[in-house]
Amino acid sequence: MNKVRVLIIDDSVLIRKMLTEIFNSSPDIEVVGAAADPLMAREMIKQLNPDVLTLDIEMPHMDGITFLKNLMRLRPTPVVMISTLTEKGAEVTLEALTLGAVDFIAKPKVDVASTLNSYADEIINKVKMAARANVSNNNNRTLKTRDANRTLGDVNLKAEPAKKRALASNKIIALGASTGGTEAIKTVVKCLPADTPAVVITQHLPAAFSKSFVRHIDLITAMTASIPKHGQIVEAGNIYLAPGDRHMTVIKEGPRYVIQLHDSEPVNRHKPAVDVMFRSLAQSAGTNAIAVLLTGMGADGAIGMKEMHDAGAKTVIQDEQSSIVWGMPGAAFKLGCTDYILPLDEVASKIISLVK
Repeated sequence: MNKVRVLIIDDSVLIRKMLTEIFNSSPDIEVVGAAADPLMAREMIKQLNPDVLTLDIEMPHMDGITFLKNLMRLRPTPVVMISTLTEKGAEVTLEALTLGAVDFIAKPKVDVASTLNSYADEIINKVKMAARANVSNNNNRTLKTRDANRTLGDVNLKAEPAKKRALASNKIIALGASTGGTEAIKTVVKCLPADTPAVVITQHLPAAFSKSFVRHIDLITAMTASIPKHGQIVEAGNIYLAPGDRHMTVIKEGPRYVIQLHDSEPVNRHKPAVDVMFRSLAQSAGTNAIAVLLTGMGADGAIGMKEMHDAGAKTVIQDEQSSIVWGMPGAAFKLGCTDYILPLDEVASKIISLVK
């Protein structure tokens, strides 16, 4: 197997040095160059033809977002963003994912060196996965999403508060995703009507990114999106996003579903984990649940989806062709627990038909 050829673009000498050491520790990756700014990177891309770029956001001469826009228009290439664990960093990173970046590596504002080293394996895996990602599909899908958002910009999507159902519906929709999932989730929820039964979502994201992402969801959907509190009653017309540092489960109390948040150990190396949410719904909702697995690296959610399927829930996965990474949906497919395998743009209509 050929090595993944990586070009590092970062104005920090320390970050360039650290990423080079991390990538050189993998026999599957070769660092072909390191650029201090996008203007240097532009020439190096032409000469070196890398498989993957790592791209910082704040750099001299040209910021990472502007560079990414130009790159995706002229020469679509898998990009892993280097992002800060701040609210501002979250906003810019989510914009980069919308523009076609495959994934991101989050760095804290302090003690960067030890933190990057502490999850070197994850950084290596993200770059190796990015080399196999379906970038042209990501870019095409992104453009469609942005066009749809512009069209909806002047429309009041939200239902009047009085029209919202006060009580929980007996149906509940559970949605899990990882790599490529922020855009995939937006594609699904923007098509769901205001009176859709409650949707609970687990997306692999750092805690610092949760508020920004739920705002992005809320802006484009007719439903109401929020980060729930422990013990919150589930209501139809609402989307509940698991916070980035808690597992989310759903239990049944009488006729109602109730959300619980847990500060326990990571599952499948993730917190929140899709398996934790799915497994709780296998027990609490059974045949009233619909499980959906979208694009994502790894296998989180597959076992939980099987438990939901065995309990009578309907199950939907995103197909390989429209996924950035067909890890999580593919793992569920291998377990034989999927009722529907659909392109991303058909998932929402299938959800709507299943809840009727």
